[in-house]
Amino acid sequence: MKIIQLDYFLSSSEGKMDDKNMKLMEDHENFDIDDSYSGLIVWTMDAITFFFMLLESLIQYVQPVGDVLDEEKHVRMELREKRLERKRIRLEQQVEQITLKKSGGVWGDLLCFALPWQVWAVAGLVILLLGLYFSWKKRNDEAENSSEGDEDYFSNSDLRWLLDERIQWPVQDLQRGCERTIDLMDNYTVYFGHILANSFYPVLHRAIGVGSAFEGWSPREQDVVYRVLIPMTPPRGHSFHLELDSAGQRHVRNFRVRVQLECTCRREQPAEDMLCFLHHPEEELRRNQGPSLLDTLCTGSYLDVQKTARWFYQLVRAIWPALPQSHNWHLVLLPSTRSCQFKVTNGRESFRIEMLFGVRRGDSDIFVSSQPGYAGTPRMLWLETYDVAEMKFFKLIAGQAPPDSLHLRCLQLFSRLQLGTGFSTYTMKTIVMHLLNTTPVSRWRRRDFLRRLGDINVNLRRCLEEKCLKHFIIGNKRLPQEISLPLDIASAEPPNLFHHLAWYPAAHSQAMSEYRDLRRRLASVLLNGC
Repeated sequence: MKIIQLDYFLSSSEGKMDDKNMKLMEDHENFDIDDSYSGLIVWTMDAITFFFMLLESLIQYVQPVGDVLDEEKHVRMELREKRLERKRIRLEQQVEQITLKKSGGVWGDLLCFALPWQVWAVAGLVILLLGLYFSWKKRNDEAENSSEGDEDYFSNSDLRWLLDERIQWPVQDLQRGCERTIDLMDNYTVYFGHILANSFYPVLHRAIGVGSAFEGWSPREQDVVYRVLIPMTPPRGHSFHLELDSAGQRHVRNFRVRVQLECTCRREQPAEDMLCFLHHPEEELRRNQGPSLLDTLCTGSYLDVQKTARWFYQLVRAIWPALPQSHNWHLVLLPSTRSCQFKVTNGRESFRIEMLFGVRRGDSDIFVSSQPGYAGTPRMLWLETYDVAEMKFFKLIAGQAPPDSLHLRCLQLFSRLQLGTGFSTYTMKTIVMHLLNTTPVSRWRRRDFLRRLGDINVNLRRCLEEKCLKHFIIGNKRLPQEISLPLDIASAEPPNLFHHLAWYPAAHSQAMSEYRDLRRRLASVLLNGC
């Protein structure tokens, strides 16, 4: 049927009709009207499909002459190709539905116009497809010379399809988990104050939410850890002195917290019956006053991380039954030597919380904390942490960003892709923070998603090639004024987080190999979903 119709069309268009064509026409001029029109519709569907496939192949194989397109443009082109494929399939389905709907009608009056309609339909379709092709080619040429044009070409509907349907994002409500964690910590803080009021243990202050969850993102959908830092100040008659450990690793700043007793003899202490640890006899102190901090949580003159962690576990366990959360939630303590970790669950959901504790450096946003460091970190060493400063940075960005900003989704996607590789989550976070500090927040919107992913990818590759990734906080002259740094941190030379790549060629080769694998993962996620 289709071959006969095509032969007839070609012979008619040339004004020729040989004997073979005449015979074919005579053999089929008695065809049923419905059969003839059905054949016409089928032929038309095949023609439409053919020309869409032709247009798709032209778009797929017409490449610019010269250097190979960069990776971002390859991803964009493949995404456009998939978009065209979806539109072609939808059009075929619509034509098929129209065919099924119309095939049962009476087409006698239309049959006499079948051939002219067929000719004009094919001609119109060819003109339409040629127009679409040249329009596409013009816009593609403009995209080569203008990044803004490239972004405009990728419509909001396509980005919505990519972000909402192709990429699987964690479904856990981080904001609700953070709110519940802070509510629980606030209740604990109230009881800490009551229990420790007349003791000589460290004074515990309101918890500060830190880490990825409180910054608004998480590399894992499961096992999200809500991390808080509890500032400690010295009790009465004591003082803390931070001493930089010069014998530690070169690229890690460790401190010791030296505890020193202070004279309280000359201080006015109304309503207090406190003996001076320095000038009262030991027997009197032992009989009438509790032990000093040196006798409880210190090893020698230095605050002991592990002793302090055990003390926190005792407090959390003892106070839990008095908290309102204990009526509906169950507390499970988890093992740790340098922090207090536990999980609260009610049968339907659970939250894992890690309580770190530390000492603030002056009035800045920098602490020395109990967070785990390198393997075998001595119990008297406290690591300098920038978690509070980084959390404040993300809070400031969130306050300036437009409602549809996707900077956290960019970070989330890359942090998930690096799992199982030699790259750390902190590496991806550092790269994104540098970009956020130099790229206006208005350029992290939905329409900029692919462009910003490309920036992260390019910056990671550049840092690997140069074997240098500078720390974001230390020595950064462009930090927002709201973030307070000690003078030595603000004026220091930023340490290189990729220093090991410069020392070990094998490590650099491995890192470049893992980068290529990460790049393939990114392309796969964008094109095929995850």
